[in-house]
Amino acid sequence: MAEIPTNEIFDVIIIGAGIMGSCAAYEFAKLNKKILLLEQFDLLHSLGSSHGESRTIRATYPEPYYPPMVIESAVLWEAAQSAAGYRVLTPTTQLDLGPSHCLSLQSAIRNCSPDSLPSTIYDSNPTEITGVFHLPDGWIALSTPLGGIIKPTKAVAMFQSLALRLGAVITDRAVVDAIGRIADVGIRVSTTDGRIFHGAKVVVTAGAWTHKLVKMVTGRDLPIQPLHTLIWYWKIKNGFESEMSPAAGFPTFASYGLPYVYGTPAMEFPGLIKVALHAGWPCDPNSRDWTMDGDGMVGRVAEWIERLMPGRIETASGPVIKQTCMYSMTPDEDFVIDYLGGEFGKDVVVAGGFSGHGFKMGPLVGKMVAEMVIDGEVRTAARIGLDMRVFGLGRFEGGKRGNVKGFGEQVESHVGPT
Repeated sequence: MAEIPTNEIFDVIIIGAGIMGSCAAYEFAKLNKKILLLEQFDLLHSLGSSHGESRTIRATYPEPYYPPMVIESAVLWEAAQSAAGYRVLTPTTQLDLGPSHCLSLQSAIRNCSPDSLPSTIYDSNPTEITGVFHLPDGWIALSTPLGGIIKPTKAVAMFQSLALRLGAVITDRAVVDAIGRIADVGIRVSTTDGRIFHGAKVVVTAGAWTHKLVKMVTGRDLPIQPLHTLIWYWKIKNGFESEMSPAAGFPTFASYGLPYVYGTPAMEFPGLIKVALHAGWPCDPNSRDWTMDGDGMVGRVAEWIERLMPGRIETASGPVIKQTCMYSMTPDEDFVIDYLGGEFGKDVVVAGGFSGHGFKMGPLVGKMVAEMVIDGEVRTAARIGLDMRVFGLGRFEGGKRGNVKGFGEQVESHVGPT
């Protein structure tokens, strides 16, 4: 097919229109930059990591650098909703549970602060933890006020519409097959259908396809491994539906240790509650096994429900709805937000490897990426005390596995069905 050049030169071309790319497009558009946002599939598709019925927001993390990021991002979520005129985030509290000796939970407790993230710790079974959860012997619970349910597809659409209002150009069904330098212009981006776009800068927010795209363009192997994940919704037993709703004060929650179980209040589907496992199977994002049902993992979640939420949820017949998603895992489960370097220097920024916990920080990631591209530094990171080196590509040089942590991995990766 003959190449189809475009005459327009964009300030920034963003590749990937999931939550990160859409948030970045909005941030650039607010700065009056000429923006092109490219998506390889249809807009708002369900093939990646930015779709579905819910994501959670929580500021409890064992790593000290994530709580200030989530707190900052929560402010940006509110600002975006105010600009849009509608809400995509329903606030709740957050409840973290686990064995009292769990190092990651203990670290999350230490990262709470009376000033920025007040917390309450329970070591018994008070009614304050909604009367639904039962703490096994030796377990503790951590309650914090910053929690909530985000509607992901609606959220992506919101940021895209906000960017469009400010003049951004969004093009879907545009599969990028090359990125290269071009004299006197900057960066040339071409697609498989022969279109050519030119921009001064490029941002790669390609989610589970980040490794493939960077490998194709530079030959460089970024340590980002896609995982095929499953999400389950379970039927609440009759009479308990109302107490598991956000209106009743039911929290978003996470259970530390193995299995790492997480969930949301009953909101997405009437009479159902989301309880799932933070786990998945390594996959090629272009050839996933859609028949995988994860029956073995379902059993582990059912056991957790019967132990921690006894008598409230139907588990005998398994979940009533199963949905798929993808994680983009790094070895240390930390993000990659850095300049690509090499021949592209600081003209191409990569934001990926969000490892199953990045959606909530999308607005902040978008802002940080915009600052990297426009200012050459992340002023917001400095203001909130964040050292961007924790997200740098240099941490993987020499075959290293990245940031060293004093606790184990939180996401289980399965080689085969389990």
